[in-house]
Amino acid sequence: MMLSRSFIEYSIWGWDNLPRKVLMYYANFLSSPEGYFHTVICNADEFRNTTVNHDLHFISWDNPPKQHPHFLNIYDYQRMVDSNAPFARKFGRNNIVLDKIDSEILGRNAGGYVPGSWFSGGDANLTLDHYTLANITTLKPGPGAERLKTLIGGLLSAKDLNSKHCM
Repeated sequence: MMLSRSFIEYSIWGWDNLPRKVLMYYANFLSSPEGYFHTVICNADEFRNTTVNHDLHFISWDNPPKQHPHFLNIYDYQRMVDSNAPFARKFGRNNIVLDKIDSEILGRNAGGYVPGSWFSGGDANLTLDHYTLANITTLKPGPGAERLKTLIGGLLSAKDLNSKHCM
């Protein structure tokens, strides 16, 4: 999920005490904490209509009844990329599609780091015992950022956006 700065500030400061009440509820209830932010945002009047109903994941579901995601594999790779979703699930252990994502999307070789401006240790695709961080605030958007921009733009311009807010 993506959360706005103003909503995070509200969650921390909770000027109407709602975030703390929901946190106490989740702390004493056998439930996944994944629903915490959803519960707060959908029950806070000033944020309720700021939601977009999309979890930013590519998931290949069983059909029907859409209860269990399939394990993704190399044959799902292009559909994952074409979905523009920045996340995907679910993967089996040691699946070769993860190596393909590392090399083709992240530009990472096996055992190396994801290259970027943050790394000043020479070749980011070498395994090093120590390394030096450069400017970790430098951000150079790549093709993945363009795919995410396309996804978010499509979600925000959808004709039925207003019907997909919290009810």
